[in-house]
Amino acid sequence: MGTKGKYMAYVGSYSYNGKAKGITVFDVDVEKGVFHERCEVEVDNSSYIVASRDNRTLYSIADEGVVAFRILENGSLSRLNSAKIKGMRGCHISTDENDKYIFVSGFHDGKATVLRLRRDGGVGEIVDGVFHKGLGSVAERNFRPHVTCVRRTPDDKYVLVVDSGLDQVKIYRFSETDEHLIQVDAIPCDLESAPRNLQFSADGKFCYLMYEQKNVIDVFSYETGERVPKMEKLQTISTMKEKHSQVAAACSLRFSPDQKHMFCSNAGDESVSVYKRDSKTGFLTQICCLPISGEYPKDIAVFPDDRHLAVINHESGTITFFQIDYENGLLIMSANGIPCNEPNSCVIIKVSD
Repeated sequence: MGTKGKYMAYVGSYSYNGKAKGITVFDVDVEKGVFHERCEVEVDNSSYIVASRDNRTLYSIADEGVVAFRILENGSLSRLNSAKIKGMRGCHISTDENDKYIFVSGFHDGKATVLRLRRDGGVGEIVDGVFHKGLGSVAERNFRPHVTCVRRTPDDKYVLVVDSGLDQVKIYRFSETDEHLIQVDAIPCDLESAPRNLQFSADGKFCYLMYEQKNVIDVFSYETGERVPKMEKLQTISTMKEKHSQVAAACSLRFSPDQKHMFCSNAGDESVSVYKRDSKTGFLTQICCLPISGEYPKDIAVFPDDRHLAVINHESGTITFFQIDYENGLLIMSANGIPCNEPNSCVIIKVSD
């Protein structure tokens, strides 16, 4: 992603307190590393947003299900449609490589839902959904299923469903000819580790699994298998420094646009870790873990120049901005923080050349 052109940022917020409308639209100053607010768009409790792979459509979780917006050339949003998910409000959404499906994670009801996407970017009908069953370890959060992340594998053969309540990642076979989620395997995780999010490298060779309570990232190799994928754990690395807050929860896991670096935010510790990523081995090396001048960094967005970072601070209701000094392992505040009511999620999108 080059830095020339016009970029926009979209931030989803809870709206039930009446202070936020749902999605705040920002113009992005890439050079200075800051957002400038343009307007707000109404969505009921936008807990997570994601852009289509072609950057033409923005999708948001809402009380009514999933809402789709056309991203106009000037960066404004025009509502396309919405679709119900036949479950409780989701907490995470993702699209596949070809914008054919959208995958919804249900934290409250332990449900993974797959919906078809229309050619115009609108959300179509539900093609399948599964409720996880069973009990996790008897703890406050890990007592029943909580689906926190659902992603289709880059080879389009499988869907991985992260369940922080059951402490496992369930692996389902899924194809466009047979649009059903059929479980074929599972990755068992440590009790009360609470796996929360996973990301695949662009080449499809590596998978990064972040744990909310264990506060680590596991690096897996990934190969397409005939019946099940071949995944081998290569590395486990902390999301924080050795001296850190005792009460912390890893929140967001993001690649830099060039995938040479990875970022992880930590609530409680109120920090962001920056990692160097070896594209050949998949290994991560921590460069730094530093405070972000806010509370509960629920999400992070890396600017297209790979040199600036926006941190979405849910509890303090702010977005803070940093310049990343990879060489010296520093996060340097690049602009004053800006207010944003109960922000949850952020994406930066190129809208014009």
